[in-house]
Amino acid sequence: MAFWKMSSRDATAFKFLFSIVFIYALMSAIVYSVLHMKFISPLPANAPPERFSEARAVEHIRVLAEEIDGRQEGRPGLKEAATYIKSQLDMVKERAGPNLRIEVEETQVDGSFSMMFLGHSISLGYRNHTNILMRISSMNSLDTDASVLMNAHYDSPVNSPGAGDCGSCVASLLELARLVVDSGWVPPRPVIFLFNGAEELFMLGSHGFMTKHKLKDTIGAFINVEASGTGGIDLVCQSGPGSWPSYVYSQAAVYPMAQSSAQDVFPVIPGDTDYRMFAEDYADIPGLDIIFLLGGYYYHTTFDTVDRIVPGSMQARGENLISVLKAFTSSSKLKVASERKSLDVDANSDMVERAVFFDYLTWFMVYYPRRVAFVLHNIPTVLFLFLPFFLYMMDPRTNPLLSIFWAFWKGVMHHFAGILLGVIFPVLFAVIRLFFAYPMSWFAHSYLAFLMFIPCSFFGLLIPRAISDRVSHFQGVSSKKIMKVEPSDEARFWGAFGFYAFATSAYFFAGLNGGFMTFVICISMLLGWIAFCLSVKSYGYNSIKSPMFYVIALVPYLLYSLYFGGILALLLIEKTGMMGAIPPPYGFYLADVAVAAVIGIVTGLCLGPIIPICDRWLAKSSILKFLLHFTVVMLAVSSQFFPYSKDAPKRVVLQHTFISTGGNEITGSSYDLAVIDANSMEFVFKHAPEVAKELHVGPSFSLGNAEVSPQEAWVALFPISCVITKNGRFPAKANNISERYSQFPHLRTHKPQTTFENGTRRVHLELSLGSLEEIWVTVLNITGPLSGWSFADGKPPAPELPLGGPPSYILRLSGNSDEKWNFWLEASSEEEVRVDVAVLDQRLDEETIHLKGLFPKWSDVIAYTSFLSTYFF
Repeated sequence: MAFWKMSSRDATAFKFLFSIVFIYALMSAIVYSVLHMKFISPLPANAPPERFSEARAVEHIRVLAEEIDGRQEGRPGLKEAATYIKSQLDMVKERAGPNLRIEVEETQVDGSFSMMFLGHSISLGYRNHTNILMRISSMNSLDTDASVLMNAHYDSPVNSPGAGDCGSCVASLLELARLVVDSGWVPPRPVIFLFNGAEELFMLGSHGFMTKHKLKDTIGAFINVEASGTGGIDLVCQSGPGSWPSYVYSQAAVYPMAQSSAQDVFPVIPGDTDYRMFAEDYADIPGLDIIFLLGGYYYHTTFDTVDRIVPGSMQARGENLISVLKAFTSSSKLKVASERKSLDVDANSDMVERAVFFDYLTWFMVYYPRRVAFVLHNIPTVLFLFLPFFLYMMDPRTNPLLSIFWAFWKGVMHHFAGILLGVIFPVLFAVIRLFFAYPMSWFAHSYLAFLMFIPCSFFGLLIPRAISDRVSHFQGVSSKKIMKVEPSDEARFWGAFGFYAFATSAYFFAGLNGGFMTFVICISMLLGWIAFCLSVKSYGYNSIKSPMFYVIALVPYLLYSLYFGGILALLLIEKTGMMGAIPPPYGFYLADVAVAAVIGIVTGLCLGPIIPICDRWLAKSSILKFLLHFTVVMLAVSSQFFPYSKDAPKRVVLQHTFISTGGNEITGSSYDLAVIDANSMEFVFKHAPEVAKELHVGPSFSLGNAEVSPQEAWVALFPISCVITKNGRFPAKANNISERYSQFPHLRTHKPQTTFENGTRRVHLELSLGSLEEIWVTVLNITGPLSGWSFADGKPPAPELPLGGPPSYILRLSGNSDEKWNFWLEASSEEEVRVDVAVLDQRLDEETIHLKGLFPKWSDVIAYTSFLSTYFF
């Protein structure tokens, strides 16, 4: 009943709060429609030939992801996919007019190199991976002309049909190639479509092209098409070297989706794309990395099917690609490798260093070079520092300079405290909630995360004002007016402005390119301040209309902040299912704390700029209690939700491990089971009693009492295995394994070792992969005084340094399992060299297939067979 007896001021405050909520709800609906491509009308299969058709592209995805049974390395489906792609390109070639020259080729690539991934140095050797290539040019073009490369990979990860990753990419380029030919457009520069067959194995297909193909030095620009999900925003996540690719994109894209801030965070994300091979490791080709972001629930799972493709996504991608492709081929900046090296760097500085760019809800794009950003991004700081002097000169007797400075700096600290508390409170409530609920209960219902954490973050944003008002009330503090509105509000406003101004400058001088967000906040706040001052003149300071005019003036920014924050928050929520199982106690809290912190940051971006003017109305004890009670209710409600569903599956790794002696004898067999998010195997067994029964453990299973898989058991997944830390080992029978395989993987010397004068010895080895037919990869972990080998130009990678163990060197081999690998290792002493061999085979025996089928529908089980053996030389 107390709610209904609130004072008139409280009633007005609640009206204002609900008005704000209504405005944000309307903006959120707009953002939702943009993120999920609701404003795009996909074209049907009978669309005009001069238009990109989503329906035609989706038909390619259907063939690749449904009709072909798996496009993984080592499986027949990968060859079928290559055959299908080549046949489609051949049909396009047959329809070409006399003004086009089209070449289609299939190449086999091999090689070896070293790279860093997830902080680990590894070497890779590969052979017989298939790339399909089409080159379209005018009849008078030369083979040496600068060209534009369009790249997509057609292989998919283990156990996944790969509709999004990356059937959608292949389909986009197939429809794009058809469009180029059927539209009658003659590219002014050659266009190369590359369909590479080994990206999931650490970008081997693109490496093969960049190191072996005759056209590699003619590439003047590239567009790499990727997917981290099944649609939605198709974001330019990386652009470079230089800024001209992003400039061309900003001018040409029909539905621009690009954020220079993505380039600031992409290097720390545990993932890479073919962009790395083209622009960084093996060339300096200017280009774009364009990635589907949403639908991360299905990324690298069996749920990545054609029906998960977000409608409208392919249409938007296709229309962007054809427009940007035409712009690239017409650009005067398009140069072959030799011309790029001879360019005057100073004369082309605008195109050499990265720029600042961002799209506004895919409606238009803002782009400006870094030298312009130097001026723009520092103007707010200069304005903030100059304003006290201006106010002092306006009235020196009323406004002492030090008092103004102190008031402004208190405003900065006041706003910083609110932003900080806006992150701390969601994290605190997230930790408290885990005392009586499962981690990630919001995972299958992303709206729960927002309902739980936004109110308590808003609560934190308002706390500094509530405390300040209470202190002022008890102390009877009064201040002189600085200008024409209440002094505390003005000081808080300019303090908040200063906070964002300093953040913008700091971001710029840190060498990053995402400071546009806080810069736009500063500009929007200035416009809002003008609207607020005018409304105060018209309606008075105590009218609720005055802060409402301020909010309305900020709507363009607030709409953008919801768009930017929505992408960030949804991307994180969907990816928490594959963050890795960190050991307790921290791993239990990791996902919830990360999501709570990010939503707190997003709330600060979306609500922070309105706080300095609106907190006078909102920082009431009644509203704070309401936010607190709402948070507690949502925490309680969310704990009743199950974390997973078929639309948000839990990822489980099921490895059937066979240990051999190096011959045809199996000495051990087990099931190694792991999860890769915060809910441990105890959770799985509790909700999947059939699995627990099959593995002879009860639903009260405790990981603390179970046998843990040794880290070396997961060598076949290295370096991805570093996220698999909470796992268990369960006995398994080796029934009839010898009947299924006539020969197991085996490593042996195939000729006597060579000893050199400096004491170095060379061991000549032969690796046979036996009768295994669907090998994904073979991983060798070599321990000992290794000084050289026949891979990666003879140089081993940086060693792994396990705790308490000797250094070891990791080598991954892939391709053509029916052929033997012959190689040599050099040791710097007579000390024994140990080689652990792990072979990942995608075939499963009947018992493992049965066990996999017992897992509930809300789980995605990545199942495979691993053969382990150890040798000493």
